[in-house]
Amino acid sequence: MQAIILAGGKGTRLYPLTLNVPKPMVPIGDKPFLYYLLLMLKKEGVSKVIFSIGYLGEQIKDYFSDSWNGLELIYVTEKEPLGTGGAIAVCMDQVSEDNVFVINGDTFCSVNLKELLSSHQQQEAEISIALKEMKNFDRYGTVDVQGHKIKQFNEKQKVLKGLINTGTYCVTKELFINHKMPDKFSFETEFLQAKIGQLNANAFISDAYFIDIGVTEDYKKAQTEIVNLV
Repeated sequence: MQAIILAGGKGTRLYPLTLNVPKPMVPIGDKPFLYYLLLMLKKEGVSKVIFSIGYLGEQIKDYFSDSWNGLELIYVTEKEPLGTGGAIAVCMDQVSEDNVFVINGDTFCSVNLKELLSSHQQQEAEISIALKEMKNFDRYGTVDVQGHKIKQFNEKQKVLKGLINTGTYCVTKELFINHKMPDKFSFETEFLQAKIGQLNANAFISDAYFIDIGVTEDYKKAQTEIVNLV
């Protein structure tokens, strides 16, 4: 199994932590966040990881090199910001399997990747999204589903209960061939939300642990929670 990790963002919401390190490399204890994310991917059976890097991305290469803990690591550098969609598209050239996982470099979701891939294949989906039910939140938009089908993405608002997109995807490589896309775009808003009615998008609902370290509150929570998960 192979995975793309989006690790090119500046992480401005975590300033000053990210003034001198890329967001995925902020420390969790005495290790960078990516250390734990890669451990999780290795545990789940991933053998090859393609990084999309940009801001201070050389630090990621210097730390993990071309192989780490049995993982083959490849780095694709954004010479200019491409958005999440553009970053995924350029990484696809390095994918050598029919399907690939796509993961945000600032989120940790312990979803069972083999089960996600199996569901993706059974539904013959173009994209499968790991969803998680949460309660009493306003930080994330919600996702409407009907059976296995994702029907709609809703804007952020205060809700008592709803499904959220964890930012963990299983994507058919041909998705970027079958749908014409610009060089720079947001995968979430300009593609998924805008074109959901045209996509065979599979909902994979999981109760896996999930955290997004993109804001200070959850970054602090991650200090005590992530180290015990891998």
